[in-house]
Parts: sequence; C-alpha cells; structure tokens
Amino acid sequence: MKTVALSRGRVWSATPTPFTSEGRVDVAAVQRMIAHHLDLGAAGVMLAGTCGEGPWIRDGDREVLARTAVEAAQGKLTIAMQVTDNSTGRVLDNIALAAAWGVEIAVVAAPAFFMNPTPARLVSHYAEIARRGALPMGLYDRGTASPYVVPESHLPELLAEPNIVLVKDSAQQATRRQAYINGRTARPGLVLFSGSEFDCVDFLQAGYDGLLLGGGIFNAALAIKIVAAVRAGEISRATALQERMNDLMYRVYGGPKIECWMTGLKELLVQLGVFSTNLNLLGYPLTDQCRAQIKAAVSGADGLGYRADLVPARRSFTPLCS
Repeated sequence: MKTVALSRGRVWSATPTPFTSEGRVDVAAVQRMIAHHLDLGAAGVMLAGTCGEGPWIRDGDREVLARTAVEAAQGKLTIAMQVTDNSTGRVLDNIALAAAWGVEIAVVAAPAFFMNPTPARLVSHYAEIARRGALPMGLYDRGTASPYVVPESHLPELLAEPNIVLVKDSAQQATRRQAYINGRTARPGLVLFSGSEFDCVDFLQAGYDGLLLGGGIFNAALAIKIVAAVRAGEISRATALQERMNDLMYRVYGGPKIECWMTGLKELLVQLGVFSTNLNLLGYPLTDQCRAQIKAAVSGADGLGYRADLVPARRSFTPLCS
C-alpha cells in the first residue's frame, strides 16, 4: 500500500473539472488548473468530488482527469480523488484504478444507494475499504446532505482505522466536529480538513488542521490568510478575511441562494483564463448579474481589490483572456 505524508495548517481544493464544449475532460485546461492551484499556494487537490462532478462524469474521463493532473503536478501537489460507489467491491475497484493512474489518496463519501444501512453495516463498508484499499483513504462526510450517515456514536470505531489518513468534514455540525477532534486525539496521525468554506474560522479555532474547499481554485489565497490569522491568534483579522471571502463567493455563486453555483464558478475560471468553457453537467443557470459581478471582480472594475485575490502574482501559464 502507498503511503503519503500530509502537512497540517494547509489549504486544499476540491477542484471543479474542466470540460470541452463537447462535454469531455479538457486536457489543456486540466494542466492550467494544476498550475493555477500551485500559483495560489494550494497544498493538494481532490479530483472528481461533488464540485468536480465526479459522480456524473464518464469513467474514461475520470482516467484522463487523473492522469493529466498527476503528470502536471509533478509531485508538487498531493493528488486525491473521490472513488465513492454503491458497494465495497466497486469502491475497491475504483481505488485500484486510481492508484494505477498515480493518485495518492482515495476519498470515500456515503454511497448514493445502499440497502440495509444499519450503523454497523455502514461502518463495516468504510472499514473494509480502509483495510483492503490500495491507497490511503480519506473520509468525506457530507452530513445530512448524504442519504446514509454514520452516527456519531460509531465514528470512534471508524476513525481508529489506521489507513484513514484524512477527513473532509462538510457536515457543518458541531457535535460531529467534536467527534472528529476526539478521533484525532485518539489517533494523532489523522488530519482534519473542514469543507465549510463560509465558516472556516470556527472550525480552525476548534482545532481543525486545515481546509479542503470547493472554492479553493479561486479562494485559496484568502483561505491561506485565514488559516495564518487563526494560527497567530488574530481572530478579528481572520473574521474580517472570512467576511471578504464570503462576499467574493456570493458574487461568484450568484448570491446567498447560490443559484449560479457550478456555472458561476466555471465562468469565473473562463474569465481567469484557466478553463475554456463553463460547461457543466448540473444545469445551474448563469444570471446576467452574476456574470457582471464576476467580470468586475476579475477586471478590477469593482474597486474592491478582488482581482489581487483571484490572480496570483506568479502565473505558470498564459491566460486565454486578460
């Protein structure tokens, strides 16, 4: 089994997937995507997660995405990939493929369809994957957004599995947060990432090791500053940075209702020159207001300085647009 060393106090990206106008993985855009993450200072990327449209993309495209990302990263980013499926055997097969493609960590969320979902059977599902998988495992907890949730009473048993190396906690529940902190106390090698990008400060103050964000491909620079401020005990500064990041995300995602989520995110990346299209498989709209706010942030016309947060000083690729 492969091993991986995870640094604490870092920001990872649960990256979206770039598509061509024909709906296939855009190889050149994946290369720019990895370069962009490096420029922003991200420490790792998770491919094919919820934001990466992993449950909906074709198997062949998953391979292209993984192989291209691994080759482009050249060991400078940790590459994880979501491998979730509806049975233990299918997940193990997905992990074997991901390992062959060069992925370093297999991330497992709750199945979409699972019969007889007793707590004991759910724990057994994850534990068998952790013990038999060809890669270190990350546990992706979506809380009540998932149809099948391991109860908090059973989390200590699951977190004791030595091959579970990280948790992406997107449950946004204080009691589950404490259960994960207790699990890391019992096994200090476990790394806890919060996926709650609108509430990073609370999780970092509670003791989480870092952030794994769906918006990391554009907000990582701000998120890194939030982590640093919390680590320095500068909570007022961290809170102000969080408010700034939230405002930027609302502009990109289409307001507090997040009505433009995936399309707005990809439109931002088009305007930044990272993606070639805003095509996605989830059907989110792109309102005129959202498009205009994205354009104002990228160009600097908003007068709020978001361009400096979005465009790193060092660019490892030639943008498609300025």
